[in-house]
Amino acid sequence: MTPVADAPRSSRLILASASPRRLDLLRQVGLVPDEICPAEIDETPLKNEKPRALVERLSCTKARKVYDLRQPTAPTAPPAFILAADTTVAVGRRILEKPVDRDEAHRFLTLLSGRRHRVISGLALITPDGQCRSRVTESVVTVKRLTPQEIESYLETQDWQGKAGGYGIQGPFAMYVKDIQGSYSNIVGLCLYQTRQLLSGHGFQPL
Repeated sequence: MTPVADAPRSSRLILASASPRRLDLLRQVGLVPDEICPAEIDETPLKNEKPRALVERLSCTKARKVYDLRQPTAPTAPPAFILAADTTVAVGRRILEKPVDRDEAHRFLTLLSGRRHRVISGLALITPDGQCRSRVTESVVTVKRLTPQEIESYLETQDWQGKAGGYGIQGPFAMYVKDIQGSYSNIVGLCLYQTRQLLSGHGFQPL
């Protein structure tokens, strides 16, 4: 676990994610985690699993894994809220996860070209008493029809690496996005509205 904040709280906030984008989003609204504890899990979709079910299952699994890792020290540790998230891109029922290589990123971008797709994020919070609460947020993104040259130009930036669907809306790909419906921060990786509602609704009070 990596300490992030030194300010004391009656309860601690642990982010179960290594995503710098999620950390930046939390910092943007003053929710600085006390620790970052990435949860390494198998993110392979189950057979016939729908996108919303996938992100909810994965976010809850990540949060639960970090909770279980803390149990040996829980009796002497301060109470903690554990926050986890998972984001995927869906075209219909087809799930586009993080591309494994440039060729797969090219296929993803070709599929997204000239059409609408959904960015779906699961958010999970485990409270100090071990209860898991979750939310799913969905945004709709419309991408212009991309020319072969535009796809190649974007791939050259390497910005597609490690991003669901093969793009990041906060980077150079933004110039190809015609329209957004729903939460922008959700597309980046974490719906800040839902995060605040979930935390405050279950007793977490930031300084």
